[in-house]
Parts: sequence; structure tokens; C-alpha cells
Amino acid sequence: MSSLNLDDFTDLIERPDGGVRRDAEARRERQIVPPGSLGRLDDLGEWLAAAQGAVPVRPVVRPRVVLFAGDHGIAELGVSAHPAGTADQLVRAVLEGASPAAVLARRLGVPVRVVDMALDCEPESLPAEVVRHRVRRGSGRIDVEDALTLEEAEAAFRAGIALADEEADSGTDLVVLGDVSVGGTTAASVLVAALCGTDASVVTGRGGRAIDDLAWMRKCAAIRDALRRARPVLGDQLQLLATVGGADLAAMTGFLLQAAVRKLPVILDGVVASACALVGQRVAFRAPDWWLAGHASGEPGQAKALDRMALEPLLDHGVTVGEGAGALLALPLVQAAAALAAELPEREPEESEKPAESEESEKSGESGESGESGTKESEGQEPTETE
Repeated sequence: MSSLNLDDFTDLIERPDGGVRRDAEARRERQIVPPGSLGRLDDLGEWLAAAQGAVPVRPVVRPRVVLFAGDHGIAELGVSAHPAGTADQLVRAVLEGASPAAVLARRLGVPVRVVDMALDCEPESLPAEVVRHRVRRGSGRIDVEDALTLEEAEAAFRAGIALADEEADSGTDLVVLGDVSVGGTTAASVLVAALCGTDASVVTGRGGRAIDDLAWMRKCAAIRDALRRARPVLGDQLQLLATVGGADLAAMTGFLLQAAVRKLPVILDGVVASACALVGQRVAFRAPDWWLAGHASGEPGQAKALDRMALEPLLDHGVTVGEGAGALLALPLVQAAAALAAELPEREPEESEKPAESEESEKSGESGESGESGTKESEGQEPTETE
């Protein structure tokens, strides 16, 4: 039996400040560019102001990329373009600056944090900072066995909470959240299908590197089999993560919920982050108000999850690589929205001379009338004789 009470998050998580958002909207209406002319940037700036509790909105100056890493046993079925147990190679590419996310983060000046939760490699092969939260080596094959024990799921969830606290305490003002995994999209799709009550074929995509038709059919069958195991535990979100999730997904869910508690905004990357967010919504219904969908990854499971949470992706560039790359592309858009909301000048108030001008014209109108009247009267009088 878990000692972690997820119901506490319902009480701990508040919505972004509605009063501040109204103030931000009022300020926007006073700015020199007409309201609505900046499209979604208007809404983004107001959302960020409410999340920060500040008008004008503060610039996003300390963003951070956080990537949760893990291997999933379901990859043994050939459901991924990467061989099973090779997520550590993807992690090394990120750490060495050779992955798309690493290149983008370097260009944008954003630090990247990689957290190993269940990589299938020797911990000594990676930096101590990366492996210090590891729960186990690889997650179970979810079509026939649980991904984790309940104790492991709780440990991973608590690690996510601790990491969110670390980021908030260190001054991070926005998190770009993604995953580095092999088989992770399969586990994520099971979570989405289970929580949305839909069929496996509706949520099965082709992953970060598109798989062929045969692999897609194997993936669909694996999700269908895992779904049978997921449905009986739908009422217990921690048990659901233990049954068909994985250590990286459990940690990501804990991170998202605690970030909402700490009022730390998050940009979600692909289907894995979106699936964890959907679990988080089931735990605390106000939590999605603190999250943005960075981009549309093309995964049907992601689209289903975002629709359920009423989150609209900021970008749709067909980026499927994962690892936070798509969400990183959305970061400059959020920063631009903050800058425009804070720095665009407001319109000048009406000049104080205008009321005086109005008074003057009224007076001149009155005098004009009396002049006319006098003229008419004088016109009506008989001319006097000169003596």
C-alpha cells in the first residue's frame, strides 16, 4: 500500500491568478497595438502574467530543459525504430551536445537537465548527476507484466516532486519538459487510451523515428494487450503508472503536479509528456492551467490527450524527433509574448486641453447667438433722426 496520497494535490494546486489576468487584459487594451492584432501572443502574455502573478509580465530569463530518461521492456517487441535498451545512447548524444534538442538549447542559451529513471545500462557509464534518481534498470514489458512495483512507482513519483522543488528553488522560471526513451511512446499511448476510453488503433502512432507498417501493427497489438491490464486499475493513478507506465513516466507526472503546486509554468513536448499531463489532470483538475502544449508531434495519442485537456499546440512544424526539441522551438514564442506584453507602450491619455477647447466653443456659440439676436433686434428698430 502506497503512503503517497495523490488527493492532496487537488487542494494544493490553485489556478493562475484570475485577477492578475484581468489586469493584464486591461493593460493590453491600452497598448498602442490594437488588441487581437498579435494573435495568440496576446493570450500567451496574459497567461504568463497570471502564472507569475505580475503585471506587467516579467521576462522569461531562466528557462530550463528537463528530460526524463528510461528504457521500456515493451521495446523488445520491435515497436520502436531504436533497438530495445539503447536509450542510454540517446542520453549520451544529448549530454555531448549532438542531439537536435541539445543544439537548439545551446543556440537559445538554455541549460539541459537529463534525469535517468530507468535506463538499461550500468549507472557508472553516465555522470552521477544524471543517474542519482534511478529507480530501476529498465521498466517491465507492459503487455504481460507491470512496468514497476507500486513501491518503485512511488519512489519515481517522489523523485519527480523533488526535482520540481529543486527547479523552483533554484529560480527556474519556466520548464521545457520532454523524455529520452525507447518504447516510451507505446507506454504513453496506453495511458492515453485508458484514460480517454478509446481503442488502441486510435492512439497508435509511429514514434519519434517513423516505424514501418509491420512495426506499427506490432505496436498497436502491444497497446491493445496492455490496455486490458490498465483498465482494472483506472481508479488509482499511481497504480496505473506502475502497471502500464514506467519510472520515467511516473517521475514526469510527479514533476508536473509539483510544478503546478509551486506555480512553475511548463511547456510540454510530445506524446509522453502529454500522457503524463493527462494522468496529472486526473489527479488534480486545475493542474493543466499551468501547462502549455509546445507543438503538435503528429502522434495521435498526443492529439487525443491535448484535446481532453483543452490545450492547443503553439506550433505545428511536423517535428517528431522528441527529446524536448519541439517544445524548445516554442520557447522563443513564449519569450516574445512576454516581451511584447511588458514593453509595448500604452496609448497617451486624452489631452487635458480638449475639455477647455470644448468649453470655448460652447461660449463662442453662445456669444454668436446673442450677437445674432442683437442684430435682428436692431434690424427691427426704426432708424433715428440725427439732430
